Amino acid sequence: MTTTPFNRLLLTGAAGGLGKVLRERLKSSAAILRLSDISPMAPATGPHEEVVQCDLADKAAVHDLVAGVDAIVHFGGVSTEHSFEDILGPNISGVFHIYEAARKHGVKRVIFASSNHVIGFYKQDEQIDARSARRPDSYYGLSKCYGEDMASFYFDRYGIETVSIRIGSSFPEPQNRRMLSTWLSYDDLTQLIERGLFTPDVGHTVVYGASANRDVWWDNRHAAHLGYQPKDSSEVFRPAVEAQPMPAADDPAMVYQGGAFVAAGPFD
Repeated sequence: MTTTPFNRLLLTGAAGGLGKVLRERLKSSAAILRLSDISPMAPATGPHEEVVQCDLADKAAVHDLVAGVDAIVHFGGVSTEHSFEDILGPNISGVFHIYEAARKHGVKRVIFASSNHVIGFYKQDEQIDARSARRPDSYYGLSKCYGEDMASFYFDRYGIETVSIRIGSSFPEPQNRRMLSTWLSYDDLTQLIERGLFTPDVGHTVVYGASANRDVWWDNRHAAHLGYQPKDSSEVFRPAVEAQPMPAADDPAMVYQGGAFVAAGPFD
């Protein structure tokens, strides 16, 4: 697998929690890292960075943002459950604008930050793979289903390849019992993005983003060609997590793979 850095790589959502982490970790993947978010960001630290404030709901602005880039790591958008109206602009219009700009500017590789919330209504005692029917748990999860379908369409129609990463829970450490299964370390997330950027012939690949945790719900057999081998595990955090008070047996965080998202809202 070649890992020749891109000339210019775009990272959207660069002001977010994971965006700030990836800003440092993706520097080796490109000569120039273009950073974008609707929120203010730290200024560029040198000629290897470009900082561009951009609203993903603004089609013309996204078109300008994508000009001159070779690949896109798309982490921009609303990252938690909100009203449909709040999600519509950044997550639904925004992902369309990203792919349309990629088409117009000849970008052929996208990493799409999808989410476990596209399958959140599966129970925690079920094992699924990327070809299992989606069961979104929220408006947020619905927007990620739409993004995956957008990626599939733009590959079939225009040959733009995408790796859609159904991110579990990427934090410094798991915060609750559910996250003992869904936790994705920053190192494993970085490896997964790099595999997505540089593995040839990915078409549209869907991969679950989780570390090598003891209890797994997700089977990545259909993404084996990426060669993703997680190195970390949530086991080292188990004693601290299991010392927390035990939630009720019918708590969504103990029942559903999507946890509390299945019960968020309504918002009227």
